[in-house]
Amino acid sequence: MKFRSPGMLAALAAVATFAFGLASAQAPAPAPAAPAAAAPAPVAIPPAPRPSQATAWLVMDYATGQILAGENVDERVEPASITKVMTAYVIAAEMAAGRVRPDDQVLMSERAWREGGARTDGSFSGFPVNQTAPLEEMEKGMAVQSGNDAAIALAEHVAGTQEAFADLMNSYAAKIGMKNSHFVNAHGLSAEEHYSTARDLALLGRAFVRDYPEQYAYNKIKELTVNGITQPNRNLLLWRDSSVDGIKTGHHSKAGYCLMSSAQRGDQRLIAVLMGGASERQRADDSLALLNWGFRFHETHRLYEPGKPVASLKVWKGKADQVQLGVAEPLLVSVARGRYGDLKPAMEVPRSLVAPIAAGQQIGTVKVSLDGQVIAEAPLVATGAVEEAGFFKRLWDAFWMWWES
Repeated sequence: MKFRSPGMLAALAAVATFAFGLASAQAPAPAPAAPAAAAPAPVAIPPAPRPSQATAWLVMDYATGQILAGENVDERVEPASITKVMTAYVIAAEMAAGRVRPDDQVLMSERAWREGGARTDGSFSGFPVNQTAPLEEMEKGMAVQSGNDAAIALAEHVAGTQEAFADLMNSYAAKIGMKNSHFVNAHGLSAEEHYSTARDLALLGRAFVRDYPEQYAYNKIKELTVNGITQPNRNLLLWRDSSVDGIKTGHHSKAGYCLMSSAQRGDQRLIAVLMGGASERQRADDSLALLNWGFRFHETHRLYEPGKPVASLKVWKGKADQVQLGVAEPLLVSVARGRYGDLKPAMEVPRSLVAPIAAGQQIGTVKVSLDGQVIAEAPLVATGAVEEAGFFKRLWDAFWMWWES
């Protein structure tokens, strides 16, 4: 992740702000620089390596949430065992809220054992039926061994029944922003009205890394022994690339071979999703190719930092004549390598701003465009308060506002 001079972007933003015809108190645009010597033409970035077989796929920048490349990203797919990432997210959220604890004893019920145990066609964790295990250990059995039995047992422990747990899954999915997903079970076996999209799954993976890194880390455990049976993690990339630290495989006859993977190299993290692959090897090969392409040809930049002024704006009827504007959260953007200088920031703010103004109050929006398309935007907020002025100052400003209108 690159850190660029805020002054450079602020100057560019000031130019764009002036162009919007804002208050005359804005600083005038700087004079154009003398023409520079022609720069060598940038090398064209090759297209993303399209998977040899996939119903949907994408590669996403973690920091910004931008999709760098993909196909059928909003097409409905069966998530298979990637569903268990949603299950893990709900458990982590409920744990953070204090409603469950990592040392809770979770029962492997008859239903969990029969529907998701060794006698089924799906993967299983191996925890003995009618016995308990610590919640944390059963979570690992779900993450590493992809245990359907563990997923059901955990759902029953958290919500009473798997059906009630599915309601929690859908509630948390909505909070994450998964607009095209619906869950009816905790394990991911095929069922009507159990679906997601590549985009939604990437958003889920991003939220899991961000919100619950401790639980996310279970996904990089390479093997786990339960009840004397050792099973490997089915994510082959954990053995191929040390930068890969998760996240989840999935497979059944209708879904095909699926993989959501994530890797971090330096300050940059990417998430790849491949749905409907042909085999374990193919989904791993093609996912790694997508990650390598993303890291090789893209970079993430922090354009603006909280607490640092982006611009100032004229204020009427206030004790201060100007208010400084900034961002409340870091504004990041992902671009093809070598395209940073082509970013064009612009600010949309009101022509007239009247006190009082509270610190943190949203005043406008900063947008960053590349090739005519907005690729990132963030609210512009007041970095400090401006109190209302006395009667005579307000009267004087009212006259000048009328005069300049």
